[in-house]
Amino acid sequence: MATIPEWRAPTPEEKALKQRTGPSPSYSLYDKGLSTVIWVGRDSAGRRLTPGARQRMWALQRWSIRARLRSSESRNLSHAMAEFRRLRDVLHIPSGVHENAAMIYRRALREGLVRGRSIAGMVAASLYASCREAGTPRTLEEIAQATARDWRGVARDYRLLGNRLSFSAPADSPEKFVSKIASKAGIEQKTQVKAIEILREARRRNGVAGKHPLGLAAAALYLASSQTGERKLQKDVASAAGVTEVTVRNRTTGLKEILGWRAEA
Repeated sequence: MATIPEWRAPTPEEKALKQRTGPSPSYSLYDKGLSTVIWVGRDSAGRRLTPGARQRMWALQRWSIRARLRSSESRNLSHAMAEFRRLRDVLHIPSGVHENAAMIYRRALREGLVRGRSIAGMVAASLYASCREAGTPRTLEEIAQATARDWRGVARDYRLLGNRLSFSAPADSPEKFVSKIASKAGIEQKTQVKAIEILREARRRNGVAGKHPLGLAAAALYLASSQTGERKLQKDVASAAGVTEVTVRNRTTGLKEILGWRAEA
């Protein structure tokens, strides 16, 4: 049952003025947003503090921060959550995915999985796991590049998280990368729709399992562009997908064989 406040507010403006609760706790903040914050400058009545009072408040603020970061776990979380925020901004990660990634990292920290490993690497692995769970189109290589880490190391950390925390994220679907690649390559909507149809038919024939989703999405877009008359070059589609032209060529050949298309199609 929802809690009813003891005050009344006839207008939204008055309700905002009388509201006394702060924001809900967030796992993406190292202290979950529950720590006391000491502001320096003015008192509760809005009057400027005297120089002596400001000095005392600065000292209190420093000691408050030191007390919050006294434990190694707090320092670790402070560093990790700052890295999560940076990656969120760089990769344009939705807030829900960001919050879930922070929860995964906290579980890993409690289980002792971060000890002896790079914080940045475990942050990247947690974020990749969250993206896969939510179906957000971010590749392992893309996240690793944003953290300046080798993708193989991030892949190892991701497998460790999956094994020790007992979660299994669904495999990346090539369909969800079609729009992203098409946007970079300037491909029209009708071609995107055709590419998704190609991928769904290939999936129905069990032809996408074990293949890199970016390569498949790029090849489907290349084939679809020929079908719709847009006719994009393989090198342009490959560049937009961040894969090699050879990969697109091989995946295109594979899709043609699966779909039973003639070589010249």
